[in-house]
Amino acid sequence: MQIIIRGDKLNVTEAMKSYIEEKLKKLDKYLENKDEVRATVVVKVHGHRQIVEITIPLHKFIIRSEENQDDFYAAVDKAVDVIERQIRKNKTKLKARQEKSVIDFNETEFSSEDEPQNKIIKRKVVEVKPMDEEEAILQMELLGHQFYLFKNVDTDKDNVIYKRKDGGYGLIESE
Repeated sequence: MQIIIRGDKLNVTEAMKSYIEEKLKKLDKYLENKDEVRATVVVKVHGHRQIVEITIPLHKFIIRSEENQDDFYAAVDKAVDVIERQIRKNKTKLKARQEKSVIDFNETEFSSEDEPQNKIIKRKVVEVKPMDEEEAILQMELLGHQFYLFKNVDTDKDNVIYKRKDGGYGLIESE
């Protein structure tokens, strides 16, 4: 695996580089054509928090993790654990799809284990109320949700306001 490490407004030391490389090398056992895989690691500091972003583009999907911790090494450990979990999860999904493609459809019994995991479990119909962005943020906070759907009174379009990891808010507008 090729590993590209860079610091965002931070000088990455040799000790930091070797620690990241050591941790990412344990992912080689999960990867086919590991020599063709390129992992990009970005290390940032935001206040006293250490942020580590790892992105690994694979053939069928992109694996990404962003972790922030007080300790750099803890952030790297957590980010690599998330990446490892994602690789294992996606690998088992791909194997399950391949096995399903050779299923004998003459079978009459199906168990709930054969059903895919990404089913919609709950549907909810909501009334989209007209309001401004400030009121939407207030409503979202009052409900304790991570996002809120509303009709923007300024643009008369459906919008989604959401809470970002950095504590700020994001806005998605429909066309």
